[in-house]
Amino acid sequence: MALLVIGLGTSHSPMVVTDPPMWEQRAISDHTSPDLYDLAGDHRTYEELARSGKSYERECRLEHLCEQAHQVERALKRLTADLKESRPDVVVIVGDDQHELFDSGNMPAISIFYGQRARTHSFANRRISSSDFMKVMSEGYMMDRHHELRCDAEFALQLIQGLVHAEIDVGASATVSDPETHGFGHAYGFVVKRLMANIEAPIVPIMLNTYYPPNQPTPARCYAMGKALAAAIEASGLERRVAVVASGGLSHFVTNEPLDTRVLNALRSGDAAELHSIPEKLLRAGSSEIRNWIMVAGAFARKPLSWAEYVPVYRTPAGTGVGLAFARW
Repeated sequence: MALLVIGLGTSHSPMVVTDPPMWEQRAISDHTSPDLYDLAGDHRTYEELARSGKSYERECRLEHLCEQAHQVERALKRLTADLKESRPDVVVIVGDDQHELFDSGNMPAISIFYGQRARTHSFANRRISSSDFMKVMSEGYMMDRHHELRCDAEFALQLIQGLVHAEIDVGASATVSDPETHGFGHAYGFVVKRLMANIEAPIVPIMLNTYYPPNQPTPARCYAMGKALAAAIEASGLERRVAVVASGGLSHFVTNEPLDTRVLNALRSGDAAELHSIPEKLLRAGSSEIRNWIMVAGAFARKPLSWAEYVPVYRTPAGTGVGLAFARW
């Protein structure tokens, strides 16, 4: 019988695979980003944010960012050590696809990959910063070339069947036909390269559509799917020690500390009702990845976090950045 042994949450922002001088390069693209939403969830331009009255000049100084980079590194080392100590046979990664494997031609609300090998996509000609930044980020995400990620197909099939029996209409895919055009993205490559560096275990990728309208699951639905996932794991007759990882979040591309604090407090206390009530208006663009955390929280229903580290990064005076979070259930 499979046993749920550990739950982890990790941001996978470019900030966790690059150093602070490169964080400043990433900030350049914030000035023209179409994905900026203020603390109330309303769309804003960079100029509108800069005129809002609050300045983050001190927070975005390189010296401060370097201190935060040390916090991030310590948290990632702790997650990596905790995962190794739990001795998982398989790592289930709950992440979101950002037009890497899927696109607007087909975007399931939730899908599980049940193939033997997941092949990663590459950034190819896509650019969000300098060529040096793209090189480092691509390597950190295993998207510098087409890597093959070993998967647990047998266990994935049981999870699909378990979710279907729980009346979760989950999508399913088993092949990556051409990674030049479609392949697995950063939500999975980062976890494999960084958190799983010291273990030999296959993965089961779960793709949750956090990002793209019109079929993003509600927070309550994410939590319910997490509970069903835990039940499917525990019902499996396969001998597996199972780790589940939430990949992504928290708020971005405007750092929203009130939202992140609300989410983390609910996770710390195991407050399902509070997680259900997170307004969808606040879960836009990158902040939508909070849904991945809510789904994993459902898998560990009413179990509070055992530890969490939060690093609110402001990379411009206008408050653009990311709320980096790392945690263990």
